[in-house]
Amino acid sequence: MNTFVKLLIAGVIMHSAPVLGSGHPELNAFPLAEDGFERFVIVLPHKARGEEHAFRVEIIAGKEMLTDGVNIVRLGNAMEKQTLDGWGYSYYVVRDSTGTISTMMASPEGAPLVKTFVTATPLHVRYNSRLPIVVYAPTGYEVRYRIWHANEMFEKAITK
Repeated sequence: MNTFVKLLIAGVIMHSAPVLGSGHPELNAFPLAEDGFERFVIVLPHKARGEEHAFRVEIIAGKEMLTDGVNIVRLGNAMEKQTLDGWGYSYYVVRDSTGTISTMMASPEGAPLVKTFVTATPLHVRYNSRLPIVVYAPTGYEVRYRIWHANEMFEKAITK
């Protein structure tokens, strides 16, 4: 491979690395995570401005834990919406909890533990493909999400 081609490839990689690393042009406005936290970024697929109103995003923070597979286990965390000073952009912070909340049903004797994604209370936010959704969560947590879509048909309520 000649030198010109090598330099051309190196130049393309150097100029595209910041774009590929950020994932969204507006992400630079958000600070990096503080000690003990990780920054999670959700970049939503683009939708036309008029159709975004029919979508919502469910943000779910949690972590993999061993459970008995019988009881419902939840984390006691709260996800707080905050505003980025000077920008007006929203971001979310998952505050660490002191433990888990669980039902107390007896599991079968000798039943093996099961690896489960244990979650805090999920948060629903409006769909906005023009900005990334940024979530700061304690180290060791994961952030997952689901996109909800409203039915095009409206149901009519009755009066009684």
